[in-house]
Amino acid sequence: MWSSLINSISVAITGSSGIRVSLRFLEVVQSLGLEVKGIIVTDGAYNVALYEEDYKPEELREKLSKISRVYGDYDFTSPLASSSNQPDSMVIVPASMKTIGLIANGIPSTLTSRAALAILRLKRKLIVAPRETPLGIAELRNILRLSLMGATIVPLTLSFYIKPKSIDDLVDFSVGKILDTLGIKTSIYKRWAEVED
Repeated sequence: MWSSLINSISVAITGSSGIRVSLRFLEVVQSLGLEVKGIIVTDGAYNVALYEEDYKPEELREKLSKISRVYGDYDFTSPLASSSNQPDSMVIVPASMKTIGLIANGIPSTLTSRAALAILRLKRKLIVAPRETPLGIAELRNILRLSLMGATIVPLTLSFYIKPKSIDDLVDFSVGKILDTLGIKTSIYKRWAEVED
């Protein structure tokens, strides 16, 4: 169902709006049987999860721990801190501008940026899904740097050609786009030729 090059993945959830997208992404990945080698959750992500989804930190950790081991963003004892333990791919969803800035400038001061830089050094797939607007020069430069370094940028944007009937439809569109970049084809969203008038 997916490329033989992508059998394992790590996921980082950072402090940007869109926690629902990361939760749905993990739900779909788990249903597909892809190995999740670790989930990194930043302090900012816990704050956003509480505000947007009413998940207390312990509730979010419990939910995520059913999928994989959960690490804090400063847990450098995590296997994901080492190049020798990186999965085939890494997805940062949602990706905060702070996290993007750290990676783009080669600063491994968090577990997320350290793991992402290791993925890039190994020439493996790094998917970065920012949810921020408007974007200033600093943000655009950092996003460009990430792209030039080999990351794939998948902004969490709205799509109306799918004729969404709910927020879940828009979430699934974003999740589907991330899966597409990983070479994982699903029917989670309607593609252009599949949309009915």
